[in-house]
Amino acid sequence: MEQNLIVELKNISKSFDGEKVLDNISLSIRENEFITFLGPSGCGKTTTLRIIAGFETPDEGDVFFDHKRINDVPPYLRHVNTVFQKYALFPHLNVYENVAFGLRLKKMKDAEIRPRVKDILAMVNLRGFEKRSIATLSGGQQQRVAIARALVNDPKVLLLDEPLGALDLKLRKDMQNELKNIQQKTGITFIYVTHDQEEALSMSDTVVVMANGKIQQIGTPTDIYNEPKNAFVADFIGESNIVDGVMLADYKARFSGQVFRCLDAGFAENEAVDIVVRPEDVDVVPKERAMLSGVVTSVTFKGVHYEIIVDIKGFKWMIQTTDFVAEGETIGLSIEPDAIHVMKKSEFSDMFGDYSSFSDELEKLSDATEVATE
Repeated sequence: MEQNLIVELKNISKSFDGEKVLDNISLSIRENEFITFLGPSGCGKTTTLRIIAGFETPDEGDVFFDHKRINDVPPYLRHVNTVFQKYALFPHLNVYENVAFGLRLKKMKDAEIRPRVKDILAMVNLRGFEKRSIATLSGGQQQRVAIARALVNDPKVLLLDEPLGALDLKLRKDMQNELKNIQQKTGITFIYVTHDQEEALSMSDTVVVMANGKIQQIGTPTDIYNEPKNAFVADFIGESNIVDGVMLADYKARFSGQVFRCLDAGFAENEAVDIVVRPEDVDVVPKERAMLSGVVTSVTFKGVHYEIIVDIKGFKWMIQTTDFVAEGETIGLSIEPDAIHVMKKSEFSDMFGDYSSFSDELEKLSDATEVATE
């Protein structure tokens, strides 16, 4: 029995209106861990969080807390607190009373409450805000009050459901750093839900990538980025060129009409595979030294680098380079063995990785549609 496990989910399934939202997921979460459930809308990440909190009951499977089964334990008796995207602060109470609320429910004396509230407000950088009205606070400050209110009860686990979703980009980045610092200071296990891959990679010790009600991969941010298990993970975490390939033998792959050395082994001879090459790992070289060549169909300046789309045998690759190349130019590309990652074929094969439809205009249109439908 692993001593430092705090939450365990074993074979959890959950359906709503006959539709399976979680499909037999199992997961172990350690003490002092910052773990993030990452995936698109509808993948099951919030339902998983709500099952840990006790707001939902699994149809099948068991939830353990400190090695004790807690399926039937109500939310208020679990050693967890939740911070939601909508902070649910009490507008008629000032900052101090919002944070003290849970302690008052426990019938604690003022002499005990005061130092705890003071310490926790200092931790979330709200010292001196005790008497402020909630209505006068910015979004980021309100979010800190919600976190302080959750932490003051000294939970063993803090659940955070897209808590930064309502903040603007700069504030969001500041709060990411702050949350990581708070987690390290308190040593409390944070279980975080987001659809934002950058947020997950920058904050977490462990990332759990979810899709279609299943866990696709669990690992450190570095593992998830550098060693994706399938085409979904490769596409969801960062930009990826995902092409059909064949493993001719150990350390030898064929794709895009050429044979490449790679660092992967253990596949069957001539096994069909998915090949991932990250855009930043492709070098633009003179055509005579190139492994591949193609025509540049689009160039976008991104500040630090250019994002270029290159047509290679009808498949559109994305390349990130600091070298300027012109649209319509034929360029050579070189790929080192350690830039090639080979994955097993999966249900997600052939769904991602071709940038045929890539354009800033399309992205803007989809953003506008999202805003209109929110």
